[in-house]
Amino acid sequence: MSEAAKRAICVGEATIELARGGDGRFALASAGDAFNTAIYLARAGQPTALATALGDDPYSDAIVSLAAAEGIGTDLITRVAGRLPALAMIDANLKGERRKHVWRDSAPARDLFELPNWSLTAAALTAARLIYFSGITLSLYSNAGLGRFLAALELARSAGVTIAFDGNFRADGWRGDLTRTRTVFAEALKRVDIALPAFDDEALLWGDPSPEATVERLRAFGVNEIAVKNGANGALIASAGASETVPVPEIVTPIDATAAGDGFNAGYLAARLAGHNALEAAAAAHRLAGQVIRHRGAIMPRSGAAVH
Repeated sequence: MSEAAKRAICVGEATIELARGGDGRFALASAGDAFNTAIYLARAGQPTALATALGDDPYSDAIVSLAAAEGIGTDLITRVAGRLPALAMIDANLKGERRKHVWRDSAPARDLFELPNWSLTAAALTAARLIYFSGITLSLYSNAGLGRFLAALELARSAGVTIAFDGNFRADGWRGDLTRTRTVFAEALKRVDIALPAFDDEALLWGDPSPEATVERLRAFGVNEIAVKNGANGALIASAGASETVPVPEIVTPIDATAAGDGFNAGYLAARLAGHNALEAAAAAHRLAGQVIRHRGAIMPRSGAAVH
């Protein structure tokens, strides 16, 4: 199989999402950072699959159907009888600030690398072109699951697979245990080729005073390509020993900032897989993120899905 024909595999979770609209009612959708990224990668024309676990319920069926409709490979979605996917509820406080609450303690995605067929998932990763995962992905797994996942990443990387990671740090997913979070992230970063962190997350977790400090810390882990997202301040791109800030082409007042980072990541990785350099990829990533935040919800209508 040629490199271009190989898939990008996004590892993580797909959730049921209930978001309150302006009329006070909740609308049902599907989301999850790995799933959002997979959708936008597939829309960009990149062969893509999602590796996760879901239940055997109608909501899980709907997630699988959506993935298939978006052209995402569903063969790495494990179904677990009697279990339900995670539920995310999005609301706003009295100041209009977005709040997200997630129920995922018993979600099957947490057990992806401890289910009976986990080795088949691990083997599939070694045949990928690119593997994408996030800090939320890491927060799902037990120590046993993490050990298996990190070992699978190491095998895949030794087979020539590119490993991409967004820290996407969410303290509640780690139950506030920053020591464990940093330890797990450090182990993951040893296996990463492309890092796609958001500066505000890195500042919160590691105390980084600037995007430049984030780049230096990640370089110390051996990461060779880094794109630090910094909102309206653009993205600091570090590659081949050099670094340059790629500005946002247009300052957009977001209608909904949900999945802006996922859109950036997908735009960046799709452009890199298509043969563009890191700076060109960052420009494409900004364009896609700018489109995503013009729409409500994580997944914008397909009519606004162009990357380039």
